[in-house]
Amino acid sequence: MGILDNFEKGLERAVNGAFAKTFRSGLQPVEISSALKRELDTKAAVVSRDRILVPNSFQVLLAPADFQRMTTIGPTLIDDLNQIVQQHAAQQGFQFAGGVSIDLVNDQRLSTGVIQIESSNVQGDVAWTPVLDVAGKRHPITKSRTIIGRGSDADITVDDTGTSRKHVEILWDGSHAQAHDLGSTNGSQLNGRPFDRVTIEPESVIQIGRTNIVFRIVPQAGRPATHRPADPAATSRMPAQGRNTGRDAGRDTPRSSSHDNDRPPLDPGGFWR
Repeated sequence: MGILDNFEKGLERAVNGAFAKTFRSGLQPVEISSALKRELDTKAAVVSRDRILVPNSFQVLLAPADFQRMTTIGPTLIDDLNQIVQQHAAQQGFQFAGGVSIDLVNDQRLSTGVIQIESSNVQGDVAWTPVLDVAGKRHPITKSRTIIGRGSDADITVDDTGTSRKHVEILWDGSHAQAHDLGSTNGSQLNGRPFDRVTIEPESVIQIGRTNIVFRIVPQAGRPATHRPADPAATSRMPAQGRNTGRDAGRDTPRSSSHDNDRPPLDPGGFWR
């Protein structure tokens, strides 16, 4: 970082600190997205005529109160910030050295409303990982069969009396996913339509009882060898069966990003058709 960069960083911290002390308002997610876009613009480096390199690893430093508020939003916030960063880079013609990663860090030194961004270039491939978002918590799919229900013997236990002890299972073969209702009392729905066994696509919403389960494929970026210490408190084709395949059951179209070309090659029946 050069002398001018240090000066601009110091000036930004001073201005942000003054505003935060004057108004003492809590940070909003839109302020984080704006700060990340500014970081991209500031750190953009012209490598060649056709290549402008920007950081792909970000640590968002927040005051304790702001950190607590932002983390209660759940993994959706990080997903949205990741998409905003990639969209901004695509609009500006920027390129990344690897997959984008964004971490929220609890920084006791900061005042409420103040935000700081630390960024770096980390080379690495993008790994696409299947996850289930349930009640604000993210559960990576690590097995070929994941059972969800209110029973303690389920892989993912939900606190919902409208669900059966073993209500639904998610089947994953490494490339494609299905949902299978396990003979539950109240049944299961995919994007508002009942099913017995159904193929599920990214961003599909499975409803059991009063609980919504969102199936997603998210990028996992390579991590740097060392990290800034954070506060300890902070810090995958199967045949469809049954009465409804669900292939057209209100399926959402996966959101596109500047990293679509980095996704692993799949057959035309895969996730990203």
